[in-house]
Amino acid sequence: MQYYPSELQAANVFLHPNQFEFLPEGRHWQGIASLERTTNGRIFSVFYSGGTTEENGNFIVLAASDDDGGTWIDPIAIIRHPDLEHMRVFDPNVWMDPLGRLWITWAQSHDYFDGRDGVWAIVCEHPDEPMESIAFTEPRRIANGVMMCKPTVLRDGTWLFPCAVWICCQPAEDHPEMAQERFSNVYASNDHGETFVLRGGADVPNRHFDEHMVVERRDGSLWMLVRRFDGIGQAFSYDQGYTWWNEGHAGITGPSSRFFLRRLRSGNLLLVNHVDFRGRNNLMAKLSMDDGHTWIGGLMIDERSDVSYPDGTQDQDGYIYLTYDRERQGAREILMAVFTEKDILAGRCQSEKSRLRTVISRATGPSRNAR
Repeated sequence: MQYYPSELQAANVFLHPNQFEFLPEGRHWQGIASLERTTNGRIFSVFYSGGTTEENGNFIVLAASDDDGGTWIDPIAIIRHPDLEHMRVFDPNVWMDPLGRLWITWAQSHDYFDGRDGVWAIVCEHPDEPMESIAFTEPRRIANGVMMCKPTVLRDGTWLFPCAVWICCQPAEDHPEMAQERFSNVYASNDHGETFVLRGGADVPNRHFDEHMVVERRDGSLWMLVRRFDGIGQAFSYDQGYTWWNEGHAGITGPSSRFFLRRLRSGNLLLVNHVDFRGRNNLMAKLSMDDGHTWIGGLMIDERSDVSYPDGTQDQDGYIYLTYDRERQGAREILMAVFTEKDILAGRCQSEKSRLRTVISRATGPSRNAR
């Protein structure tokens, strides 16, 4: 494989930036969001922008709210690679680990996809400190591939990071040395994120950008769902992710877009996915009480067109905080929904703090056509 010097060069993290291009009124497009909430109630949202579409020079935006999403500091930080001509940073994720630390992860690539990419991370040890004092560790590379979905913590304390080396963008013969990594992989850490080791990967047929998520089932096995061209695929592991089996279609339809799967505090599973769709519309939340064998309820999060890429978390009171994007080059909105399991079962928001279509960020720079 050909390596470019800038591939292994860390991106820069700019705290409290005020350059016009980083502000909502200077952005021409934005999307692909992730969201987390601290135990004290601060909400962090991360997404990416820069340029006119997914291209070299993209940067990552971190926004934050201290009033449950009523108002936002946008941005509180920007992540951008110094090599704007050849490199892009993209597909960010934000995650609160079991130690109460905030992780921001993202991918770096030379051009759109360079054959291996790389997952990078920074960590905030004290995410509830005053906004002006927020600080992060130095960026470090933790894996090959792309990770844009949340890690899973197993019962034994192992952290699994879902990192994929895409097969949909480049022929495998271009980089034969990556042949054993071109899967929906899991990288494991048994030391609270100090080190990561590639544990195994699933070879789900017809997968498309992977965007895989893993839950641990009640019997101790792992269930992985993977984005496919024709919906959602699946794989199972009975040895904590070293080997994967039954790699096929999960029987869940979809328009080839990211979905969101998570184990809730109740023990039920949450799935947010498109239903009865024509393109990326009708984003709905459903529940499973039997480890994904059946799905019940149905809260319509947003029925409009071009709503996509849900991600979220759950607070101590059981409220689910979900983010997604809408019209990355039109409305250019990053949105939030707050709801409960009862709302999902009822099919409507009836809990005290539940609400839909709350705007986190709206880009208002001159709209430009995508390349």
